[in-house]
Amino acid sequence: MSPAEEERSLPLPERWPRASKFALSACAAAVAELVTFPLDLTKTRLQIQGEAAVRRDGAAAGPAVPYRGMLRTAAGIAQEEGVRKLWQGATPAVYRHIVYTGVRMVTYEQLRDSVLGRAEGESFPLWKAVVGGMTAGAIGQFFASPTDLVKVQMQMEGKRKLEGKPLRFRGVHHAFLKILSEGGVRGLWAGWVPNVQRAALVNMGDLTTYDSVKHFLLLNTTLVDNSVTHSVSSACSGLVAAVLGTPADVVKTRIMNQPRDKQGRGLLYKSSMDCLIQTVRGEGFTSLYKGFIPTWMRMAPWSLVFWLTYEQIRRLCGVTSF
Repeated sequence: MSPAEEERSLPLPERWPRASKFALSACAAAVAELVTFPLDLTKTRLQIQGEAAVRRDGAAAGPAVPYRGMLRTAAGIAQEEGVRKLWQGATPAVYRHIVYTGVRMVTYEQLRDSVLGRAEGESFPLWKAVVGGMTAGAIGQFFASPTDLVKVQMQMEGKRKLEGKPLRFRGVHHAFLKILSEGGVRGLWAGWVPNVQRAALVNMGDLTTYDSVKHFLLLNTTLVDNSVTHSVSSACSGLVAAVLGTPADVVKTRIMNQPRDKQGRGLLYKSSMDCLIQTVRGEGFTSLYKGFIPTWMRMAPWSLVFWLTYEQIRRLCGVTSF
């Protein structure tokens, strides 16, 4: 058998390992995103309400927002806008995770195994896991930033309708085209700096924690590489990711949702640091954790669904465990 024929006879995961891992992680992320998306919508609405910069801008201010807590926000969306609106913006969110999760997972494994040099069956220094996780998250989020921008703006369409404001978009593709026509290619990357900052922090919590906890358990306890180990590791990763990522997520959401001039410049915030300062001065430090409960409640099941699905899909397709 010639080398070419031998290569063609190999399973797809062995012929195209990176492409296969990208596809598997994207599938697992899509499942997790659809299951937990209503909590993401609730989190976004909570992060926007009571925005100090909007209160100072008389033209942008609308009626007082009646929502205050997570449950009342979710119930209000269902009652006033319809249950289906709990999945408003789900399509770009799935697009985002196909790009973001696919890129970050492949990048992290490549960095971990080839660049940072993790040996099989040995402990992996925490600092290396942190570097790999933050780098992979930043790269993945940069590529996925346009889809995140569309997701955030579509999630606020129901709120705009209740405030008597005209809707901005007819759908996902119209949103992409409108943002592109108004702000150019750069407009699609509006808010990418806090977006990348958030992703780096979240991945430091998610990927780093999951990988470190999983391999610590395998090396130092009687647990084996199964669903129990994956569940414990994902529970830890979801909590750490929520704690580290929520402040940057609040800043990112507000920058992406702010009105912009014809040149695509924000009318409320000059930069992510300006948004951070205005938020803390106008609403207090705790405002940086607005939406923390739904963020955590979403990240915990998201991590659980994603990691369990991802590990099982890898096993079924003949790819080694993460």
